[in-house]
Parts: sequence; C-alpha cells; structure tokens
Amino acid sequence: MQDVPPFAEHYRTPEDEGDESIDNGPTGGLTWDGRVDGQREQARVPLFSPFEMGNTDPADLGARLERAGYGAQLRAAVGVTAGEQADVVDLALRALDVFQQDGALFHPYTSKYDAFLAGKATLTDDERRGLEAFEDPARGNCASCHVSRRGNDGTPPHFTDYGLIAIGVPRNRDIPANADPRYFDQGLCGPLRTDFTGVADYCGRFRTPTLRNVALRQVFMHNGIFHTLRQVMEFYAERDSDPGKWYPRRADGSVMKFDDLPVAAQGTVPAAINMEAPFGRRPGDPPALNERDIHDIIAFLGTLTDGWAAPKTAGP
Repeated sequence: MQDVPPFAEHYRTPEDEGDESIDNGPTGGLTWDGRVDGQREQARVPLFSPFEMGNTDPADLGARLERAGYGAQLRAAVGVTAGEQADVVDLALRALDVFQQDGALFHPYTSKYDAFLAGKATLTDDERRGLEAFEDPARGNCASCHVSRRGNDGTPPHFTDYGLIAIGVPRNRDIPANADPRYFDQGLCGPLRTDFTGVADYCGRFRTPTLRNVALRQVFMHNGIFHTLRQVMEFYAERDSDPGKWYPRRADGSVMKFDDLPVAAQGTVPAAINMEAPFGRRPGDPPALNERDIHDIIAFLGTLTDGWAAPKTAGP
C-alpha cells in the first residue's frame, strides 16, 4: 500500500516508470474511490464506516480498545508512560500503519512470475499463452491497467497502474444499501467521495486493484459481484457481445445494461465507461477472448501467488 501514489486528477507517470508527458487522468489514492492518502487515513475508513465495522465515534472505539486490553499494549509499544496522555485510537492507527509497511508480509515478490522474470522459472505452455493473451492489446489488453512488466528502474511489476476506471459491472443486490433503488455507488463521483459529485466523466470509476495473489481471492470487483476468476474473465469477454448474460432485463425484454449506474445512464454508454479491448464489441459479435484465452489467462494469473517454490528435482 505504501507504493500507491497520492490521488491526482491528472497523474503523470514518473520518468523512471514510463513516459511522464502523458496525462493518465485520475490516479492513486487509497480505498476504491481514492478518497484518502496515507495508510492511517485508510485504516480509519472501515473502523467508522456504517457498511463495515460501524464504530460510533473515536471515543466509543477507544473505550472498546481499552476494555479489550489493547490500550495498555499500544502505549507500551510506543513507550508512553503512565502519566502521559495518548489517543488510543491514534495509537491503533499508527500500529496498523507500521504493520502494513512490513514488506515480507505485504509485498514479498515471491511468486512464480517473479522467478520467471528473474530467469529462475519457466512458464508452462498454458501460462505462457495466458501471458501473451493478457498483454495482447487486441485480446485481453489486461496489461494496459494491470502492468505486467518491470519498471524502468527494475522494480517488480505491481500489476496495477493505480488508475480509476469504469467497466460497468452488474449491480450486486446482496448489498443492503442497494435495496434502495435510488442508491448508486459511483466511486470517484460519489456518494462517499464528494469532491467530484456529478462529474459525468468520473461516474462509475473505481481504482484498479493489483492482481498479485488474485487466485486466492473469493470475491471480485468493487461490489463483490463475482466469486470466481472465470466469471470475471467471461464478463470482460462478453460484456458487450452478450450483455443479456450479465445484466437483468426489463419487463419488455430489453437489457438493463450498466444497471449499477443511475437509470438515465442505463442502456447507453456512459461517458466514463471503458470501451477499449476486450470491450467495444456489438451484441452477437464473437468475444475478444475465446475459451482457450480465458483458460490460459487464468492459468497465468495463478503464477502471481506469492510463496512459489521451484519443484525439487529427483536425485541421481
């Protein structure tokens, strides 16, 4: 997380990573909508979010920490004496900040793909084809956002450009807030983020996550609508060529495409929606990714799991 750049509406890639003359648009920041910078601020969000831990206020959380015995442990960890005053919630946020800076835990770079880049592993045929489809601008085009190559300075790829992009995933009706038909989480343009409210070009944009260890996840996309990598890949391949498979239908049989955006945007192509490959097809067109491509890309994504160890060779 410490590698995520601060939010910038007009982000330019540092010279040691790429072409700094290109305006990459809204990029960086923490949380799905990039509304906070810094790990302490990010840690505060779920603690007080009504959608997550739902603590009433800092005083309430502080009392909970004290009752659980964490207050004394936190004060001891930072050397606060009995007579000194210290905000136990601030101490907890500081502790979380330091914990997330542990490189061995949070970004060890010990995947098979890291070994492959270092010349210490060979990809299988499926994995190799998957990497090719992942990087092919006409097929997966995944690497346009999930950067798969080392930086110019040799740093390992983070598999994200930290940009905010709109791909129009279906509405997740299991989210309690979505029971209100007037509620729409539009990411960069609100409602939780308020500085870009109503900016059409930003509505529906969410920050691109890293794909490292993605094969270990059980939920995908900002709203958790998908639960397997195959669902994710099929959505990318078929969002535009077979929208009826992914979105609900109205009473007249028409498809409510982009149903997690306000009604006025449904059935159209909202300003922010990404139409680059593998998107941009017409209903009935063959998808940009075929069954073999999907299988191979998923195989490649499995090489991004940390903790890979080279197979032991048989002894003489």
